[in-house]
Amino acid sequence: MEIFKNMSLFVEIAKVSSFSRAAAILGLPNSTVSRRIADLEREMGLRLFKRTTRRVELTESGHLYFKHCMRLLQEAQFAYEEVANIQANPIGVIRVSMPGDLAVIYLIDMFAEFTMLYPNLQFVFDLTPKHDDMVSEAVDVAIRIGPSKDQNLIARPLASFSVGLYASPDYLKLRGEPKHPQDLLQHDCLRITENPWVLNNGKEFCTLNVTGKFVANNPGMLRGLALKGTGIFPATQKLVEADINENKLIRVLPKWSTAPVTVYAMTETRLVSAKVRVLLDFLSDHFSKIY
Repeated sequence: MEIFKNMSLFVEIAKVSSFSRAAAILGLPNSTVSRRIADLEREMGLRLFKRTTRRVELTESGHLYFKHCMRLLQEAQFAYEEVANIQANPIGVIRVSMPGDLAVIYLIDMFAEFTMLYPNLQFVFDLTPKHDDMVSEAVDVAIRIGPSKDQNLIARPLASFSVGLYASPDYLKLRGEPKHPQDLLQHDCLRITENPWVLNNGKEFCTLNVTGKFVANNPGMLRGLALKGTGIFPATQKLVEADINENKLIRVLPKWSTAPVTVYAMTETRLVSAKVRVLLDFLSDHFSKIY
């Protein structure tokens, strides 16, 4: 980078034919300007300027160097402007991996709005909840619920969802409504994993080894089973909003919630392309307005 700094300084001196005027334009001390040009001439092994008490003129070598410097600096400026334009108007394809339910419930509207703002971007979606190898799968961004086990990935939190318990009126009529978390041990619980449920009401915690007939890593599947009256399942408000309004599902133990779930956007590195950067900023901004 030092050679480009000195190149720019050399060009400015050549334009105004004065070390002192160039120093004033660039806001540098005269001594710094003289030293840097002396360093440049020493590195090149050539005299670039003929100095007199009245003016500064380019040598023959200086004229040749000036010609090439102007071309290089112009190309550098063009490159900067082009990259800056890409930053403002990114183009290309973004490959995004995300769970299907998360995509359908939360992200469809966001991506539709995003493409209105950035019409030159295209998407390839892979709807999967698995934490696959982003390198081998050629994924730009992976949106996941919960942090990745791969410590090499950069995880950016997008949102944190509160999770309640829900069941159908038919199930509760048949089995009764639990009054305390301990009552869940006598119920069929629809689980995303086989791990214990940890519930809290803001004051106390309750860890339960609940059981049931179904375990599925797909909230939509569990919702469908709950609507059929097969048990109690954990869900975010957004997932069951329409079902609650239509009285197809009822909140169970409304003062209690399971541990909140956090949605992350994961990338291989912190340094991402312009197209990925605008997407991450957009998602983060829009999730923050909702939650």
